[in-house]
Amino acid sequence: MSRTLMRIAHEIVERNQNSSDILLVGLQRRGVPLANRLSQAIESFEGFKVPVGSLDINFYRDDLSQRPLPLIHPTKLPVKIDDKIAILVDDVFYTGRTSRAALNALIDLGRPSLIQLAVMVDRGHRELPIRADYVGKNIPTTQNQTIQVRVDEYDSTEEVVLIEDNQPELALL
Repeated sequence: MSRTLMRIAHEIVERNQNSSDILLVGLQRRGVPLANRLSQAIESFEGFKVPVGSLDINFYRDDLSQRPLPLIHPTKLPVKIDDKIAILVDDVFYTGRTSRAALNALIDLGRPSLIQLAVMVDRGHRELPIRADYVGKNIPTTQNQTIQVRVDEYDSTEEVVLIEDNQPELALL
């Protein structure tokens, strides 16, 4: 995972020449530690720390009525997002509905000059016309498979696993 995040960090800096305008925004929950790691990686080779925020999108989801009441996490942005290059960071990119909700939530907070999307895993099956700008790994899946990105902060391990109905987990990263 660390090598993949380092590659994404380099891609972010290469694509966005003025790195001082970048704001990494991790989607609650697992996108936040991934955004922090991207910031640390950029700092390691650029020499300055990219600010990191967190965004809770639960009330922007289009399936809110179909789920149990969500656990709400804080939205925190260390700087104003107006005129920033806001890079949304998420763990798994699937239908695109989470990303759509994140776009709506972020735009309610200000007007960035550009919004990009960085994901650790893209598993396909898009339902909306949204694509990621930075992808750690493309892992095609079937509808009965799930990808989980596990991070130390929440799972006490660092791994990406494929879970299939009634089958043992398969570690991918």
